[in-house]
Amino acid sequence: MLRGVDVLEKKRMIMDEKAMQRAIARISYEIIEHNKGAEDLCIVGILSRGVTIGRRIADKLLELEKIDVPFGQLDITPYRDDAGGKGSEDRTDIPFDVRDRNVVIVDDVIFTGRSSRAALEAIIKRGRPRSVQLAVLVDRGHRELPIRPDYVGKNLPTSHSEVVKVSVIELDGSDGVAIFG
Repeated sequence: MLRGVDVLEKKRMIMDEKAMQRAIARISYEIIEHNKGAEDLCIVGILSRGVTIGRRIADKLLELEKIDVPFGQLDITPYRDDAGGKGSEDRTDIPFDVRDRNVVIVDDVIFTGRSSRAALEAIIKRGRPRSVQLAVLVDRGHRELPIRPDYVGKNLPTSHSEVVKVSVIELDGSDGVAIFG
């Protein structure tokens, strides 16, 4: 459970299971179109819900393009610019070389851009990709860094006091996106 969400009141459901499926399918089609296919692509999901969404995108790419796109998971904790990541175990599992590939980083929500910056740093430490692209299920605005996702499932203007919670069946028992505040 996201810190503090259990004490906040749910304002409204933004996406249900079907809406999430449509958003993931749309992101997958946009990735194929932008990259002119799925060759030389790899998908890297940010722990934890970005991994689940990234796996679903990789599965959709396989279904559409008949190419098993390499998939990995990225723990950005050691690369965060706050004190939160010091001393924790790195749970990254990227079993392929990112050099000269088009890497698509996947996250559930983009807010300030700091998680995306940490992910970019972590990828570049592993080699020089041909390109790095960013896919997010929800873009809630309020950037603190000049980072913009290439693929967005839903743009969702929010206030700073609101919390966006993405639920995935693999971790939470159901799929959905809700705003709490």
